[in-house]
Amino acid sequence: MKKVLACVALLACSNMFMNAAWYGHLKFKHSALWLVILSSWGIAFFEYCLQVPANRIGSDTLSVTQLKVIQEVLSLSTFALFSFAVFREKPTINQGIAFVLIIAAAYFAVKK
Repeated sequence: MKKVLACVALLACSNMFMNAAWYGHLKFKHSALWLVILSSWGIAFFEYCLQVPANRIGSDTLSVTQLKVIQEVLSLSTFALFSFAVFREKPTINQGIAFVLIIAAAYFAVKK
């Protein structure tokens, strides 16, 4: 169980960097494209420094499919927080329903 929790914590942190790399540059549309690409790559480096160990640790107790489903749930969760905090987007009912369905999918994928 400790390995699964460590995996989830690392993936959650990894996804925060991923969201910053993938979407953070949208706050700086006035910056040159080459500059935001290089900046995004720099941020993504830290994402990978967390994501790769997370999957290594998690693969001791979880299948690759289970790892992927957990990662997707965390990706959407951290994105929801990121989009609210950085872009002030408010979640909609449809997004909430979609999120509940994704959590249900994760439950069935991880359930033994």
